Amino acid sequence: MAGIIATVSVFAMAQGLTYPLLSFILERQGIPSGLIGLSAAMTPTGFIVSAPFIPALSRRFGAIRLAILCSVLAALSLSAIAAIQNIWAWMPLRFLLGFFANPLYVISETWLLAITPAARRGRIMGLYSSIVSGGFAIGPLSLGLVGTEGWPPFLIGIAAFLACGLIVLAATPRLPDMPREGEPTSVGGFFKLAPLLLFAVFVAAGFEQILLALFAVYGAALDSAEQRIASLITCFIAGNAMLQIVLGRIAENLGSRRTLLRCVLACLAGCLLFPVVFDTWLIWPLVFIWGGVSFGIYTLSLIQLGERFTGQSLIAGNAAFALVWGLGGILGSPATGVAMQMIGHQGLPLSLGLLSGALAVLLMTKKRLG
Repeated sequence: MAGIIATVSVFAMAQGLTYPLLSFILERQGIPSGLIGLSAAMTPTGFIVSAPFIPALSRRFGAIRLAILCSVLAALSLSAIAAIQNIWAWMPLRFLLGFFANPLYVISETWLLAITPAARRGRIMGLYSSIVSGGFAIGPLSLGLVGTEGWPPFLIGIAAFLACGLIVLAATPRLPDMPREGEPTSVGGFFKLAPLLLFAVFVAAGFEQILLALFAVYGAALDSAEQRIASLITCFIAGNAMLQIVLGRIAENLGSRRTLLRCVLACLAGCLLFPVVFDTWLIWPLVFIWGGVSFGIYTLSLIQLGERFTGQSLIAGNAAFALVWGLGGILGSPATGVAMQMIGHQGLPLSLGLLSGALAVLLMTKKRLG
């Protein structure tokens, strides 16, 4: 279990660094926010395209070999991004980064859900999400230490991707087999089994990827320094990391669906307060809590997945989660970027508020998630 969590946490560090780093670079080049959002959407597009192939590829070639290969290819993709400082060249390269990164998430989360005892699922998945979020937090935090110019920040990400493959290789004797019981379920077929659960993942993805991609643009519109924005992003992700265990324990006592609804309502409240407190000290606790409850939507969705599905349906469900996570990024970032061009920087909290409000309404009108 420790090897599984370590793999994804190191990988998350690389992902957490990549989004704000590339946005800062493009912002300095004078690229419009709509194009910055479109560029950011290329990585989740890679998630979407690769997701349907993961269950079959893991059965045919083995999950361990697939994970190691993808970590190496992701490192090569980021190396090419660092070498070519051009937004149009970055489009296909960021797509490849997402394409090769996605199997690591799907395989690791399937391994973890398959071996987690039901009675402890909330706290273990909360611990998993906390550690992974910690990896995301280290990514943007490292930008404050090495800056956003030249090769140093890219080298951190490249090393992290390669470390993922080394961790998997070292943990190989202790890694479980992929679950094979039950009838094979396609990713498309899983959409019919749990549509609302997948929409919750879509909203969680939208929150995280929109903020990581466009927070720098929002801050620049208000003349906020790059270092302050990077620190606020770190604070947002620190909330992810520190609150997931708490949310997991609450889910064990209160129920995952009821806890999920409370997280969504808290996200909506954060959207309303964000523009009001941005220039005050209150932005720091707000962003911290906002980060925890927004990523908590994904943690609680994972708990629901483990409660409701087993065997090959579990693999398909994890792959569907990855696909929908990609959709949240590919649709959310460009749409929010365009909204910010049309109505100004407040298009950011408005877009996030619409996402969380829609999910809140659906959860309150459904007796059962899915």
